[in-house]
Amino acid sequence: MKRTIILLLVSLLVGITHLANAHPGSGIAVDRQGNVYFVDTGSGVWKIEPNGALTKIQGPAYHWMTIDHDGQLQSATLPHFSQGDATVTRADANPALLLSSDFPISVGPNGDLYYPWRTDGQALQLFRQFPSGTTGVLKTLPAATESGALHWLNGLATGPDGSIYYTENRAVRKISQGKTLTTVVENVMLPGCDSVPGVGPDLGPYFRGLDVDAQGNIFVAATGCRAVFKIAADKSIATVLRTSSPWSPTGVAVSGNDVYVLEYLHTPGDNRSEWLPRVRKLTSDGRVITLASIDRRSGTQSE
Repeated sequence: MKRTIILLLVSLLVGITHLANAHPGSGIAVDRQGNVYFVDTGSGVWKIEPNGALTKIQGPAYHWMTIDHDGQLQSATLPHFSQGDATVTRADANPALLLSSDFPISVGPNGDLYYPWRTDGQALQLFRQFPSGTTGVLKTLPAATESGALHWLNGLATGPDGSIYYTENRAVRKISQGKTLTTVVENVMLPGCDSVPGVGPDLGPYFRGLDVDAQGNIFVAATGCRAVFKIAADKSIATVLRTSSPWSPTGVAVSGNDVYVLEYLHTPGDNRSEWLPRVRKLTSDGRVITLASIDRRSGTQSE
């Protein structure tokens, strides 16, 4: 009987992981030299240089990515879990890129790695791994929120002050340096929210990748609404980007006054080769510039 219960719990966890991963990736990052890196869930990792050159980087076709600017985690053993083969690994890049198969990750200003994980039969927890390799629980998250049962997180980011921000389907929440959990916004709905294949109305705006600028403004991909929101310190929300079908944002990265947006061509089903990514830059003066687009249908890439 005990063995049966354990197997059921593991099966449930694997099923949840599969559901959480049945979507295009949201990993995008910018280094201090202005190079943009993004995840292509159909083939791997790409790099866009400031001159516009697009090159492929050796790395797995995972969902989430973060950047370790100072390489403080270079020698640390990265997390790996047997359930669902969840793991964090390094890409062949300098500065160091970390990619995650099953859960969002973020590296803080001090080189700490943050990631969520659920132990069998327990609530979801947010872990912190120091560059030394020491790991501990930063925060045990609520088993359920106003948005429903909390099985996983959609996105994770570290603010300039070391606070942690994460997304659920309908909410953005924050964990302060003092480990206090607060809600930034919740139950947000954009008028005229467009439908996206694979994203049901029960998911609301379906918040995914997010980032925080030096002033504390939060930029978040509202995948279910084909939009990017800017959430100011007073929690006011502005739509800074709208996309047209079949494209929808999945992740964002802030560099200076510019916002880089990873978008995917959303198609019904779970065929990763049909999830085609592009990257656009939203400038401080409101211009939207396409930096790269991957099109495996013709076997070419465009810049």
